[in-house]
Amino acid sequence: MSVFNSFALADTIGAGTALGAGVLANNLEIIGLYMPAGWDAAAITLSMSQDGTTWSNVYDTSGNELTIQAAAGRYIPIGPAILPGAGFIRVRSGTSGTPVNQTAARTVTWLTRNYGR
Repeated sequence: MSVFNSFALADTIGAGTALGAGVLANNLEIIGLYMPAGWDAAAITLSMSQDGTTWSNVYDTSGNELTIQAAAGRYIPIGPAILPGAGFIRVRSGTSGTPVNQTAARTVTWLTRNYGR
């Protein structure tokens, strides 16, 4: 039996914008996202950073922007291989080419776990 601690990290997208502020995820395994009930319809894409200042969009191994189908009030599981080694992570409403501004501030909550690393 594995013993782990889970942590919730809140990433808020401001009203009229599409990018979250970002959260520090060092040594935590990202395992899911909780979507807010008021989410304006849009998929989610991700950015990561090692310093919290310089951000890079996240792509899959085929060179496509990693896109997560999201909807209001959903819990979305994320596999541990998707964001290994991320220092800082943030959400985007929509894609980098077509961001979708949220009509009000929306907080997306990352669910993480730590195996004592």
